[in-house]
Amino acid sequence: MKKTILFFSIILCSITAVAQDSDMQVRLGVRGGVNFATITGDDFKSPKSRTSFYAGLVAESFISDRFSLQGEAFYSGQGFDIEKTLLTPKAEFQIDYIQVPILAKVYLIEGLNIHAGPQFGFKINEEIDTDPTGNGGDFNTDQIKDFDFQLAAGIELKLTKDFFIQARYTHGLSEVVENTDAHNSTFSTGIGFMF
Repeated sequence: MKKTILFFSIILCSITAVAQDSDMQVRLGVRGGVNFATITGDDFKSPKSRTSFYAGLVAESFISDRFSLQGEAFYSGQGFDIEKTLLTPKAEFQIDYIQVPILAKVYLIEGLNIHAGPQFGFKINEEIDTDPTGNGGDFNTDQIKDFDFQLAAGIELKLTKDFFIQARYTHGLSEVVENTDAHNSTFSTGIGFMF
């Protein structure tokens, strides 16, 4: 967690320093929304997606009217659902991360942009929950790797100068479990506000 905060602080300070040197505009904001996350790969038989949420901070630095760089740090609830079988109950595999993407944004027209870039995921929690809507059923596990490298791409529409909606897809390039063909796959949609 401390490494994540330090990493994002360095990115934010770097963007701010570059912006001040070149008189670029830097805007800070918040964003949040819904995640539809699962695991993909040959070693998993199409698990169901886990619906959760994400929320965090945004720093956007404009290089020109049509191009900007954006750094973020946010909590992201990910994982997948396990179907009931003869040997296992229905359960939710919860993998929670602090995600730190660095995105290049291209504005196609005023207010509408597409964005893409690398995303660095730092695991902060993992557990299996056999009672996701109740207080019991939580079992801690230690199978998921602590770091996940992903690629992110999405689209964003600014409804006003400060308020925006967006949709994004991220795909993990790292193995979620050591020596296993399993990768994070998350579609998210949400809203945000720039100060």
